[in-house]
Amino acid sequence: MRVGLITGDPGHPVLAAAAELLVRRGCRVEAVPIGDGGVAAGALADVYLLKARTPQALAVAAELERCGAVVVNSAAATELCQDRVRMASLARGAGLPFAATVAAGKLAELASPAYPFVVKSRHSRRHDLVALVDGPARLRDLAERWPQEEVVTQPYLPGNGWDQKLWVVDGQVFAARRRSELAVAVGEVEAAPEWVPSARRAALALRVGEVFGLEVYGVDLLDGAAEPVIVDVNAFPGVRGRPGAPEALAGLALRAARERGRGRTAGSV
Repeated sequence: MRVGLITGDPGHPVLAAAAELLVRRGCRVEAVPIGDGGVAAGALADVYLLKARTPQALAVAAELERCGAVVVNSAAATELCQDRVRMASLARGAGLPFAATVAAGKLAELASPAYPFVVKSRHSRRHDLVALVDGPARLRDLAERWPQEEVVTQPYLPGNGWDQKLWVVDGQVFAARRRSELAVAVGEVEAAPEWVPSARRAALALRVGEVFGLEVYGVDLLDGAAEPVIVDVNAFPGVRGRPGAPEALAGLALRAARERGRGRTAGSV
């Protein structure tokens, strides 16, 4: 069986560990060139894992799908998670407790908001803007540094400085607390406490996958007044340091190929 990796970093820990497991099962694992060369239909792998989220990677994934390839996650589902306005609209329309997310145009044009609030890049990507705005001075500072950035705003939910991160790989839920980006911005860094999500939070994470059509994804939660609030969804996140995640990812690759009739059964991982 052949597995293609659509990524700019084949050495990423979870991908590299999953690839090693697949190779041990007799699979051939190859990185897919991300460029303008097109895709040869006769050279399709049995399944592709779409880790990169750049426009070029999404174009490659979409072309592979048009040629009949199996891509996890799909190009369409991955692209949807890049637009925080579309993401929030889909989630709230499906009854998910997603934070109220308002398209605010360019950051330099944001006028007279109610403080405090959270501002984020509308288009999710590496090193995008995520910041707490607690007053006019902070807003001016951000606007000077990101004047042309298309942004969204979300209500600020006071917390304990720790984000609740849930990652799902083929229906298996992994979780950890991570220091909030808002807390890190003011220099507060310490070891993450161990955390096991409640059954309610795990079920919520699984429901996100059903709504968004994702098989490998992350869900960021904060505590709301009455229920957990989803503040972000990420397609194919890193899932670093979670025991069992590489095995789940390798198993997903095998299952996806097998169920769609392209790969030979290679056993479970």
